[in-house]
Amino acid sequence: MSTIANAALAPSGKTKIEWARAHMPLLAALEERLAREKPLAGMRVALSIHMEAKTARLALLLQAAGAQVYATGCNPLSTQDDVAAGLADMGVQVFAIHGATNEQYHDHLVQALSCKPHIVIDDGGDLTQILHEERPDLAECVLGGCEETTTGVRRLRARAAAGRLRYPVICVNDAQMKYLFDNRYGTGQSVWDGIMRTTNLIVAGKLVVVAGYGWCGKGCAMRAKGMGARVAVCEVNPVRAVEAAMDGFTVMPMEQAARVGDMFVTVTGCKDVIRLEHMLEMKEGALLMNAGHFDVEIDVAALRRAALSCREARANIERFALPNGRHVDLLAQGRLVNLASGDGHPAEIMDISFALQALSCEYVAKHPRLSAQAMEVPAEIDEKVARMKLAAMGYAMDALTEEQRAYLEGAEG
Repeated sequence: MSTIANAALAPSGKTKIEWARAHMPLLAALEERLAREKPLAGMRVALSIHMEAKTARLALLLQAAGAQVYATGCNPLSTQDDVAAGLADMGVQVFAIHGATNEQYHDHLVQALSCKPHIVIDDGGDLTQILHEERPDLAECVLGGCEETTTGVRRLRARAAAGRLRYPVICVNDAQMKYLFDNRYGTGQSVWDGIMRTTNLIVAGKLVVVAGYGWCGKGCAMRAKGMGARVAVCEVNPVRAVEAAMDGFTVMPMEQAARVGDMFVTVTGCKDVIRLEHMLEMKEGALLMNAGHFDVEIDVAALRRAALSCREARANIERFALPNGRHVDLLAQGRLVNLASGDGHPAEIMDISFALQALSCEYVAKHPRLSAQAMEVPAEIDEKVARMKLAAMGYAMDALTEEQRAYLEGAEG
């Protein structure tokens, strides 16, 4: 039995899902084959990804492939209640409510896992954590899993390195067709979409501080620059810092950036990137946003303790009065701004990522005796998705001749 906020919202959710379906041609092409072949027949899939329309489309594809799907969110503020209701009405078991407490959110994860899944699709590693540390009894049927995000892969590899991984997991985030497009172009666009629709403020002319210059940070910085902002990058990795400088951005430590920035976006996957000491140095009305997976990159707890007062300045924006007489504005409680303040990545981007997820699930189902390890996405899946995307965009590419292939492989001369 699904756990959702309001079943009456299903028509609105179905409309959103249909819009996503119309703009996700890769999943449509996969559905044609998977619905016919049913490679997931008889299997239970537990899925924890942001509960919105593109995720619903993936869940329905897995259902068409023969699976019983049990879906939950991976962030309480990113759940869209109408989509959850629409998906539940279409036969998927859904456990997700927008604004759930931490306890409710945890209960939803356990509910999704209570089916004793054969395949686990995770976004951030919470399902994996529960199956290993809290409820190993629910992992007895697991053949393998897939992980969607940088943060989740980091947690996964640490677990594997410590010899504490119970089953194989494919690191979907590390596929080229994922991080080069989802992380860079998806994050770059969706973060600024969430910021602009929430604040209704201009970006051009402002100094935007981007903390972290991985693929997500690159996308955020690139899009801010494209909208006319001056961009400063904060990094702890010297190679990435040089890369940011060569890309035309100013590089400085957060201590310095705090005094000059207008808008701050954290994209690091680490905790306490913006601390109270930094916030106390900021300009009046500085805007604080997080685009990392967990709500720990901005030290919100310290901000709440130190603030003289806090009020809602605008929907989803909290204004904190600091002891120094200035104010800072926090979006989405420090949670993922592109999902808690927007609709997440564009459908065409998630079409790529979820094609990788679906094909990786099929791979796990067809290889039930994989060893317990953090695995790369098979190269043939990465290339297949690339070719599908290129064709969907209406483009074609060259192919090597046999002579060229022999030359590159060193078989000639």
